[in-house]
Amino acid sequence: MQLYPIESGNFKLDGGAMFGVVPKSIWQRTNPADANNMIDIAARCLLIEDGDRLILVDTGMGDKQNEKFFGYYYLWGDNSIDTSLEQHGFHRDDITDVFMTHLHFDHCGGSIQWNKDRTAYEPAFKNANLWSNKAHWDWATEPNNREKASFLKENIMPMKESGHLRFTELPTDRILKNSDLGFDIFFADGHTDKQMIPLIKYKDKTIAFMADLLPTVGHLPLPFVMGYDTRPLLTLDEKQLFLNKAADENYYLFLEHDAHHQIITVKHTEKGVRLDQTYTTQDIFTN
Repeated sequence: MQLYPIESGNFKLDGGAMFGVVPKSIWQRTNPADANNMIDIAARCLLIEDGDRLILVDTGMGDKQNEKFFGYYYLWGDNSIDTSLEQHGFHRDDITDVFMTHLHFDHCGGSIQWNKDRTAYEPAFKNANLWSNKAHWDWATEPNNREKASFLKENIMPMKESGHLRFTELPTDRILKNSDLGFDIFFADGHTDKQMIPLIKYKDKTIAFMADLLPTVGHLPLPFVMGYDTRPLLTLDEKQLFLNKAADENYYLFLEHDAHHQIITVKHTEKGVRLDQTYTTQDIFTN
């Protein structure tokens, strides 16, 4: 097995929304804001080369929305899925599976694109299965008013229409062992219903793709919960459960949204689970 970071593009979000009730005077120590109160956010995806499968975990926003839409997110940097894949010797047509942790637009938007004539939508990875789970699919296709703006029909419905949509099994408890993708999956419901956190066995390590369960290093303290989470008290419980396990078993946490930290480990302290070590993807994936 080989792992590769795929940088799909950077953007900015309101720091207050990213940290909920936590005061700016505290969260800005780890996530400094600009003059508009916006903080740097990455959309760092993960490519898993495992035998004859090439699995891409999440796909970023994509590029099919209009200029007004992207104007809300202050895109910055030169990263894209295509350039990042090319750096590692791959093309999007090589991808066999796209695994979406959840269907918010910044995690799945790149899975669907305009066709050549911009008359209809089509899968952006034409040879790949598109993976979600049935419970989350139902949640996303009949969205509550809180999340409606994050579940975009143009991202979601073409997946089903394409015939490429697949569902993982649902676990009997928190963790689905040995999923169809070849890795375990931790299911979390606080941010959105049935978000999936891949747990990838890589050499002697467990790599956890944290998605929105832990957006940035600054979110490590349990009360530091995003304003976007639909069930913040449940997020507290899920973070505590997961981070304690991560500290106990020395998980390597792959941070999708932290623009300045790629992979971290955590440890137990008197204040709870806190940052232990920081790593680049090159440190972990090339050793």
